[in-house]
Amino acid sequence: MRRGPRVAADGPLRIALLSYKGNPFCGGQGVYVRHLSRELARLGHRVEVIGAQPYPVLDEHEGVTLTRLPSLDLYRQPDPFRTPKRGEYRDWIDALEVGTMWTGGFPEPLTFSLRARRHLASRRGDFDVVHDNQTLGYGLLGGPRTLGAPLVTTVHHPITVDRQLELDAAEGLKRRMSVRRWYGFTRMQARVARRLGSVITVSGSSAAEISDHLGVRRERIHVVPIGADTDLFSPDPSVPEVPGRIVTTSSADVPLKGLVHLVEALAKARTEVPEAHLVVVGKRADDGPVAAAIERYGLGDAVRFVKGISDAELVDLIRSAQVACVPSLYEGFSLPAAEAMATGTPLIATTGGAIPEVAGPDGETCVAVPPGDSGALAAGLARLLTDPALRTRLGAAGRTRVLTKFTWASAARGTADLYRAAIGRPAAQVRRTAALGVRAAGSNVERGKAPC
Repeated sequence: MRRGPRVAADGPLRIALLSYKGNPFCGGQGVYVRHLSRELARLGHRVEVIGAQPYPVLDEHEGVTLTRLPSLDLYRQPDPFRTPKRGEYRDWIDALEVGTMWTGGFPEPLTFSLRARRHLASRRGDFDVVHDNQTLGYGLLGGPRTLGAPLVTTVHHPITVDRQLELDAAEGLKRRMSVRRWYGFTRMQARVARRLGSVITVSGSSAAEISDHLGVRRERIHVVPIGADTDLFSPDPSVPEVPGRIVTTSSADVPLKGLVHLVEALAKARTEVPEAHLVVVGKRADDGPVAAAIERYGLGDAVRFVKGISDAELVDLIRSAQVACVPSLYEGFSLPAAEAMATGTPLIATTGGAIPEVAGPDGETCVAVPPGDSGALAAGLARLLTDPALRTRLGAAGRTRVLTKFTWASAARGTADLYRAAIGRPAAQVRRTAALGVRAAGSNVERGKAPC
């Protein structure tokens, strides 16, 4: 991107959108980067996504560009947790990345932030604002003096929530120690979050969690709900409905996603609805609690996993279902809920985290059940699968709710407003934030010290 003078306060902005992990088929961060960048470009802004592997899929025909900032890609398939060859090491950041992995930690938020810091410093003047998508690494501290532009950060939800749920589910001291090492980066993220001038989050529930878990002052947290691509995720009566089909999205076999409770609920629901079956959008784990539950209840023929499908295939899969389900114990927003509702597919969801903010009231726009309650989930599934009128009513109401409240166009407008507020912050406030950041970065980064 060519350097040039700063644009007018009400003109198009030059945005650097950082994404340390951008896979749009695994988790919500890649989805966020893709759709937000597209809608910001449609508003007339110049958006450059700076990302590491897995690189995000972007709508480049809309004018969004991608700058690759490669890591060592230590978790790639088919050789995750690999040890790089000697010739792959480029600098001390690479050595830090490998060393953190060897000691059981997750290095990518820190090491991406250090590479992004170096990259942005070399391009001072190219951007009006830097938008970090939940990296929260030490390298991003220091304010405009270090990054060349004001920093705005999105925190979808504190990863400390995931950490606690995994600790609660861990069996044995060895497993608990492993979980603590892996999530060691959350200490860094909390320290960084407290030094940020502006934090965007996606729901009121996440805002409360960010304040409680990370210690961010509430007045610095701004809620900008995200949403569904309502042109793509839309009803299509020509897609045949498959009797008994339930669809869910689960990017990983972790307690947070509640998939094991859905498998248990399916086993119970099939006593009333024998044709009930589940299609999971995500990778099937060879072992773990979900695999064990499928085997225990004899559901091998009733649970199918699909991965790597196209957007069009995903939408048609959701349209073909009689019920979409979000069984998570906690969500900071829940894109799968919004996307299912946008297709007009009736939704059953838990009340974990921000899900009620998206799904709406029980009996009006969805069926709502307590998180972790497989009995209540089974009863709700059986109720929906046997009541066509209820499915029709909830499906239509869900679509209307998403169109009214949760679209990417409105998310982009709200985000751009916060960019302008960050650019216009008083100089004294910027200097105070930068000073805090420089001290933290100096003590933890410049000497190559790992925080995890």
